[in-house]
Amino acid sequence: MDTEKTFALTTPLYYVNDLPHMGSAYPTIAADVVARFQRLLGHPVLLITGTDEHGLKIQRSAESKGLNPQEYCDGIVPSFVSLWELLNIQYDRFIRTTDPRHEAIVKEFFQRVWDRGDIYQGQQKGWYCVSCEEFKEERDLLEKHRCPIHTNKEVEWRDEQNYFFRLSKYQSQLQELYQSRPDFIQPESRRNEVLNFVNQGLQDFSISRVNLDWGFAVPVDPKQTLYVWFDALLGYITALNAADTEPTLENALKKWMPINLHLIGKDILRFHAVYWPAMLMSANLPLPERVFGHGFLTKDNQKMGKTLGNTLDPVALVKTYGASSVRYYFLKEIEFGKDGDFNEVRFINVLNADLANDLGNLLNRNLGMVKKYCGGNVPQITNEEITDENPLKAIGLNLGEKVKNAYEALAFNHACESILTLVRASNKFIDEQAPWLLYKQGQQQAVEQVLYAVLESVRLAAYLLSPIIPDISSDIYQQLGFGINFNQQIESSTAAPFTIHSTWGVLSNEQKLGTPKPIFQRIEPPKND
Repeated sequence: MDTEKTFALTTPLYYVNDLPHMGSAYPTIAADVVARFQRLLGHPVLLITGTDEHGLKIQRSAESKGLNPQEYCDGIVPSFVSLWELLNIQYDRFIRTTDPRHEAIVKEFFQRVWDRGDIYQGQQKGWYCVSCEEFKEERDLLEKHRCPIHTNKEVEWRDEQNYFFRLSKYQSQLQELYQSRPDFIQPESRRNEVLNFVNQGLQDFSISRVNLDWGFAVPVDPKQTLYVWFDALLGYITALNAADTEPTLENALKKWMPINLHLIGKDILRFHAVYWPAMLMSANLPLPERVFGHGFLTKDNQKMGKTLGNTLDPVALVKTYGASSVRYYFLKEIEFGKDGDFNEVRFINVLNADLANDLGNLLNRNLGMVKKYCGGNVPQITNEEITDENPLKAIGLNLGEKVKNAYEALAFNHACESILTLVRASNKFIDEQAPWLLYKQGQQQAVEQVLYAVLESVRLAAYLLSPIIPDISSDIYQQLGFGINFNQQIESSTAAPFTIHSTWGVLSNEQKLGTPKPIFQRIEPPKND
């Protein structure tokens, strides 16, 4: 394994002001898919997720429940951990911003920036959204001073003395960054949004609050509390420190920096694509390689919200339909980076069509014919005996590279569609070749060539889909006689290296096929009362 090519990525650190929702699950699923794919490439991977637990919003949520903030956070955090387990998320580090190890990193980072002269005391006046934990420009507010993101919440006027970070000092450096690294912010629409914001002129931003108890004290002024974003963004660096090492910036730098990918929602783009790189520049730390802002989710084409009563509970969804169903639908049906919709009828139809009918039936009917016509063994055909003109091999020869490029671009829907092209072509190929007729005509070699080509197509499809639906891919691989479980963290070249398993012709005659069983049960639509 090439240990130089490490890959570190992060989800947002999720607020614990409420239980996790589908908007929290969505980027975490995507991050898990990227991490699994990078492991298939043989790279050491570090997937960081966690919770952001400081700030006024959480303090108020705790007070509303009659709890102190730490008790409140301790009650919510397990719901994130259990949901990630339900969704089959293989994270490596779970960071909580209330962790004492995190406080050590925050203090060291603050001191670096302070010594650089990039923190000063000044007067903060403006409209503050507690839900965003952010000051808002007057021009961005809706009627009655409502937040443009939390449209049912009025912002609050603040006039207080705070500590500020000299963001304005880094305007030209940020512009140079965006110019020299056009892929730093993705997708293109998000990049344009950031460029427009920065080109209007950057203002220094407040990094502390007064009259707020819940958070870390400002090291140079214990009467003030560090603002949630200055604290929370540093959670990514804290998580780079292994549990058995001292939490220092030096130790964080040793293996995993720079972070390769930050996956975030578009509502927190500014913090990650403007504030964060400027803070890292000030502290003389490596910048991340890429910040990708995904879109919002809607339900039945309406924005989800408790007031509308149309929230989507990911726990209930997984318990009803299974983790693979949820993972597949949200990554195949929504172009990652754009807003996307959940509709239960479409959800069921897509899963039945793609996983039950196209992929599941393809495997089962083919294994049935292999059992009937080849004694249950892999057909005695070599890869070389099937010409490159074979329609399935013609697709399969280039499919691995095509899907690899799609995963690297976070174009999960394109990856799925490319794989389905092979699956659907395989179903068509069986119908056209009619191996049952060839068998009756005594054309055994022709039968075996057809069945081998389809078995190999199913195998290749399962391998390439394994980052998205590891459970189903594992079932398929085991029925094809492989001892590979994609739920084990594959980082060994002896397990399932991408360069080998994404090529055509991996099945060998020595393999013993397993017992056919359904890989995906068809979903019956819910009955109306």
